[in-house]
Amino acid sequence: MQNDWTKPAALAIPEGGFFPDKVEQGRYGPIYPKTPACYGFSILARIKPGTKQNFYAYAKRIEQGVAETPDFLAVLKLHYLRWILFDIGKDTYFMYQGIFDTDFDKYTEDAVSIFTQTGLRTVFENLEGFPEDWQTNATAFIKFVRDHQCPSFLEYGEYPYVSADEIKKALRLKAAFSGMLDQMQ
Repeated sequence: MQNDWTKPAALAIPEGGFFPDKVEQGRYGPIYPKTPACYGFSILARIKPGTKQNFYAYAKRIEQGVAETPDFLAVLKLHYLRWILFDIGKDTYFMYQGIFDTDFDKYTEDAVSIFTQTGLRTVFENLEGFPEDWQTNATAFIKFVRDHQCPSFLEYGEYPYVSADEIKKALRLKAAFSGMLDQMQ
């Protein structure tokens, strides 16, 4: 059963990132399947020469934004993000990995909306080939992400198919029970 969070689950994904008989079409093309780790994507792209420090500075801005406004990224329904810079030869590459609860289309639309509303630029502007008109051209933004997507071929969930909101709710319940038990002693 897909919604049985009590049993860990793994899902082998065919080459290309989609199950040929179950491809769901979204507004911007196929939707990557929901897996035991929920939805997500990974992109890999070469950074523009001389921009490496921009990534570290941007990470600090995100850290500060979340510290000041903890629900700053809440609309994205994130489980986690992982950003990696690494060298191949003389070039530096950026890997973006994200796991979230919404499908690809909603996630990317919400991300563009956050950037537009807050005035925060995206670190992706430091990637080769990223569209300069990304804030007004969602299709170009999504095409860039899709062109640089590296689909996974295995995803695992220790508590499969559980949303970030469900995890937070369970942790709030745990805290409430702990508080109640502490008061009873």
